[in-house]
Amino acid sequence: MQNGQLAKRELGWLLNSVGLKKKHLVCPIFVRDRGNKQYHIANMPDVAAITLEKTTTQIQDIIELGISSIMIFGLPAERDDVGSQAVSQNGIVQNTVRKLKMEFGDAISIVTDVCICQYNLSGHCGLFEGKNDLVDNDRTVRMLSDIALTHAQAGADLVAPSAMMDGQVTSIRSSLDEHGYKKTKILSYSAKHFSSLYSPFRSIAFSKQIRDYKSLDKSSYQISYSNLRDCARKIENDIREGADMIVVKPSIMYLDVISMVKEKFGFPIAAQTVSGEYAMIKSAANNNWINENEWKVTSISALKRAGADSIISYFCKDIARLLDCR
Repeated sequence: MQNGQLAKRELGWLLNSVGLKKKHLVCPIFVRDRGNKQYHIANMPDVAAITLEKTTTQIQDIIELGISSIMIFGLPAERDDVGSQAVSQNGIVQNTVRKLKMEFGDAISIVTDVCICQYNLSGHCGLFEGKNDLVDNDRTVRMLSDIALTHAQAGADLVAPSAMMDGQVTSIRSSLDEHGYKKTKILSYSAKHFSSLYSPFRSIAFSKQIRDYKSLDKSSYQISYSNLRDCARKIENDIREGADMIVVKPSIMYLDVISMVKEKFGFPIAAQTVSGEYAMIKSAANNNWINENEWKVTSISALKRAGADSIISYFCKDIARLLDCR
């Protein structure tokens, strides 16, 4: 026990030595629109999709750990062709934001995921052009702007467009400003790379109604992992369009991108460790192949060392506890 405590103190010290503070942590939560029990995600151990009623207890726990920011991912009860629940004033994200702001006020900063992939029948981040298999960028951008506005009206502090549509930031910024939400910030997914590492997330967000979620091909609008030039261009465009912070996702294998953004643009960066990155560490640890705490600290420290200003991670609560051990 003493050796375990010593190890935790050492890991906490290591996190502190790279400059990591609890204020840098953003804790993702999944909120379901149906059922009265939380749903544990099989390939994401210790992560659950909770109901709206259960959010109070979870957010209280997060605040007591010293974490002051969360990111809400909504899981609607029903999907349709155009993802209409994403823009509904009574959508799961909108209702969750209103509830938490009423209960916790400024004690918690709320980031909302602005996308339609969890809400439509295709699982894609954009709407299709008629019967074609092509994403209609402009039509999608208009919808993203409407979604972001409903989130801001509900009380979101930051909206995070993650669809990777061209022009999404400038459209959202214009809509928010026009409707009096100039203080609502934009956390833009400027560098969301095409990856199989999103599969565990899709297993909970898509599996019941989109059986072939593992074969979804989003390479036409997400960034290729080999194209650093395109990545830099998209980041620069989003900065010019009015983003307040940009997101690099996935993160552990994109430390060069984080470092490049910090050096080239000197702009605030959020790094997101995605579900697949989380699942790999948990799976290896559960098989006694690695030391889980050590690898959590190693990966999060690397993100901070590379230049991340904020870190969105399913490990946030564990990292906060380790920071208390130093």
